[in-house]
Amino acid sequence: MRAVRLPSSRAVRAAIVASLRHGDASLDSTAHALKISGRTLQRHLERIGTSHSKMLAEVRLKIACRLLAGSSKSLSDIAKFLGYTNASSFSRSFSHLMKIQPVVYRRQQLGRKHDRLHPRRPFSSN
Repeated sequence: MRAVRLPSSRAVRAAIVASLRHGDASLDSTAHALKISGRTLQRHLERIGTSHSKMLAEVRLKIACRLLAGSSKSLSDIAKFLGYTNASSFSRSFSHLMKIQPVVYRRQQLGRKHDRLHPRRPFSSN
């Protein structure tokens, strides 16, 4: 019997991102992309102390933060891209994980970007 080379957590994350792009980030589609069975992937992730659902949540959150801060995509478009059924379920999930609503997060990030691009000059009294 030949040993199966199991994927790194980085490879699993990359497969999840690819699965999201194709509209199906299920355990089975991720495993298929990695050329292993769903059960093998599940056992492997358990051994390294995580799960597909935890990794999917991490990947979704990272992409959501990047899209909210760096694009003008609507919440509905972001939700759809990330595989949520609607903007409301995306907002609930984001708020639960980040303890801030996505629209507030976007506003804060845009403010920070503006401050980096346009630093305030100290007031001088000549």
